[in-house]
Amino acid sequence: MIIPYQSLPEETLMAVIEAFVLQEGTEYGADDVSLAEKIAAVKQQLINKTAILVFSDLHQTVNILPADQFQQLSETDLN
Repeated sequence: MIIPYQSLPEETLMAVIEAFVLQEGTEYGADDVSLAEKIAAVKQQLINKTAILVFSDLHQTVNILPADQFQQLSETDLN
């Protein structure tokens, strides 16, 4: 289920984004990228709708996915 990021209180949204950034393990190359910059980048992706918040009823978890990846998963579930 998609959760509109605007429906979360700002403090909760930032906590979800921070948890995602801390566990995602993405390499940023030779340049150091601060936690604040990573959080801002993910929040901008949510605003731009290139990423979405997804709640898994099965696992009772919230995750952030690229919008196109979610679309592919949804299409796979329908087939």
